[in-house]
Amino acid sequence: MKALLLLLVLTVLANVPFGGCADSASCSHPPSKWCSSLYSAAQCGVLKQCLESNFTKLHHEKADRVEVALYYESLCPGCRMTLTQILLPTWVLLSDIMSLTLVPYGNAQEKPDGQKFNYECQHGEQECLGNMIETCLLNMTDAAYQIIYCMESSSDVIKAAQSCAQLHSPGLSWDSVTSCVKGDVGNQLMHQNALKTGALQPPHQYVPWVTINGEHTEELQEKALNSLFTLVCSMYKGPKIPACGGGGMHYRSYSHIE
Repeated sequence: MKALLLLLVLTVLANVPFGGCADSASCSHPPSKWCSSLYSAAQCGVLKQCLESNFTKLHHEKADRVEVALYYESLCPGCRMTLTQILLPTWVLLSDIMSLTLVPYGNAQEKPDGQKFNYECQHGEQECLGNMIETCLLNMTDAAYQIIYCMESSSDVIKAAQSCAQLHSPGLSWDSVTSCVKGDVGNQLMHQNALKTGALQPPHQYVPWVTINGEHTEELQEKALNSLFTLVCSMYKGPKIPACGGGGMHYRSYSHIE
């Protein structure tokens, strides 16, 4: 707590263009919430400080949870199936012992343009838009997983976005989502996705790309797609929970880098 207070004081006193002084017009969060998410950090002008101090991690997350991450694209058919029929249903059942990270980027390409970045996506501009919407949602609402499930289950991912958000997070202003998608905040958040994807070891060769506790092997990928439920239950080191009983389904459909 002392470190957080010191960070906030130094941030206000620094008064520099990047992350030094919160813009009261755009920052609607109290200082105690500035580092609660990447979105609030960027909106309040303290993204650099929050990232450096690592305050964006969920402080209540159990150390022994199995960490599952999915690197994906919003319009990739195999990614959509993995999200809606394997990953998110498993997380609903095993959220007590499983942490979930979604990184919407996949095989996209990032190109610097001054202080910002432009993106080209494997399935076109609409996929870039879907990636950006889901990225903003992940950093704006606790109901992001439910909204993304709703979007990816729909016949039209993009058109379903606003209605899915209204259904699962009625208090979320769609104007604020649009502002994130079209503005500097969304651009910064997508750049973080690009960095995370680019840092994968081994480098990703296709999507969906699954990591378990930060590790990717073909064996882990196969097990995750065959039965993520069984894999998480078997890898959890804490006391077994009643839900752990095995079973699952298998689906494989990759979009390789072109």
